[in-house]
Amino acid sequence: MLRRLMPIALTLSLLNPLPALAQERIDPEINAKIRNEGIKNSQIMRTMHFLTDVYGPRLTGSPNLKAAAEWAIKQMQAWGFENAHLEPWDFGHPGWLNERLTAHIVSPVKDHLTCEVLAWTPSTNGTVTAQVFQMIWPDNPTQEQLTAYLDSVKEKVKGKIVFAGRHQAVRVNLTPPLRRLDDQAVKSSFDPNNTNTDRSPAFARPQQQPPQPGRLSARQVGEQVDAFVVANGAVLRVDDAGREHGQIRAFNNRTFDLAKAVPTVIMRNEDYGRISRLLADGTPVELEFNIVNHVYPEGNTSYNAIAEIPGTDKRDEVIMLGGHLDSWHAATGATDNAIGCAVMMEAARILKALAVKPRRTIRVALWSGEEQGLLGSQAYVKEHFGSAENPKPDFLKFGGYFNIDSGTGRARGMSVFGPPETAAVLREAVASFEDLGVMGASASRSRGLGGSDNTSFSQAGLPGIGIRQDPIEYNSATWHTNLDNYERIIEDDAKNSAVVIAAALYRLAVRDELLPRFSKEQMPPLPPPRPEAAPTTPAATPPTRPGNQ
Repeated sequence: MLRRLMPIALTLSLLNPLPALAQERIDPEINAKIRNEGIKNSQIMRTMHFLTDVYGPRLTGSPNLKAAAEWAIKQMQAWGFENAHLEPWDFGHPGWLNERLTAHIVSPVKDHLTCEVLAWTPSTNGTVTAQVFQMIWPDNPTQEQLTAYLDSVKEKVKGKIVFAGRHQAVRVNLTPPLRRLDDQAVKSSFDPNNTNTDRSPAFARPQQQPPQPGRLSARQVGEQVDAFVVANGAVLRVDDAGREHGQIRAFNNRTFDLAKAVPTVIMRNEDYGRISRLLADGTPVELEFNIVNHVYPEGNTSYNAIAEIPGTDKRDEVIMLGGHLDSWHAATGATDNAIGCAVMMEAARILKALAVKPRRTIRVALWSGEEQGLLGSQAYVKEHFGSAENPKPDFLKFGGYFNIDSGTGRARGMSVFGPPETAAVLREAVASFEDLGVMGASASRSRGLGGSDNTSFSQAGLPGIGIRQDPIEYNSATWHTNLDNYERIIEDDAKNSAVVIAAALYRLAVRDELLPRFSKEQMPPLPPPRPEAAPTTPAATPPTRPGNQ
């Protein structure tokens, strides 16, 4: 009976939202207690130590990731959380880890080289030493042009270390991006009366350009080069990282099939450039590599880590918060996204430590498979809630999912999928924390999938809540790079974020009604499928994931 009446009540609340909002009462005493617990007794950096130093990196399908999830479960149980468990989902690929990498130039000079291994590629056969051949195919080629080039170098790659592509010129950046967002600009962006504002994330991903008519796409070129180096006996492949100051982003062999790749590394731009210039002089260059990788068949099953603080009179309704626990493998995954997991665990810990009695169940979720395309959270939403078009029984009992995934910067505001009344509830919940940097909340109608795990909920028609943050060094230095380690965390920013999220979480867990939602008639349609973009090499970018929406 209650399930049948809920859509009617929900529709009425949307048609007449102001009386419901007028009844909101924020308890200043509980907010003060949340501040005190979060600032004085924070467990964030201890959690960070284990997730990064002990268990990082945490590549999906790897034993490191499962061990990190098991540790998180035990830690949340120690804090008093209940129903803590690992929830499996089908990743469909074996796990993979790099154990050892040594790289040197041995002729005409001797020096070490800075590289990272491309995931899901094979080991070398012990230490390999070989001359370098650099492939420089035509820019934006037609199929005929690419075929002609590959035919012309077929005999030159066998037994060689192949440099795949020309050296990328990375210019000195004379106007580095801001690390802190301007308070007034952020406040304006979350002003519900300001319709002429940019509510985009603090950083933007580069957009892939569509291929010219008659020209191959970047994906088509990349796939053919991948197959070419395997078929023609290259002993190792090297790609240019193409970033400043030794930053390296190493992603994965796009097929996840080790038989379809040669041993592959991403080399820092400075080393790649030096060797390219030596080759351009006509000087033979000889390199030496030793790569040891391991494959784990059990990684076909991956896991989300789940734990709860049970509710009371509304315990069958759920408020969720979380972040993705998986990382890339070039570093220990501190800003992406161990800190997001630590902050969300801490927000829930604060409430448990205060012995509050939430009316609704609070559920923490630490996802896997986010870096491969939000896979863990999508599997969870499908299994537990369904979608607006095909809802499961718990769809109408869901009260919102908070997600943080943009580095170490403090929370500056929230974007929630729902009508304007939804953002008004969150705006009121965090209004007393402006001194910590949070400036409000905005509503979104986008059901586009991308950015981070909150959009897995938004795509289903559920209130996914993305946290906007100060950029600090995220897009400019640590996001997906070999620099993403514990030292890049700003403890005070993380504490402030946990306090703000704990206060908003508590508000949603105790208020009389669930967050306002779009009615069936108001629900925005799903966007059309987006064509998948790809780089010219398998290492240049991860699956397309535009910013939090």
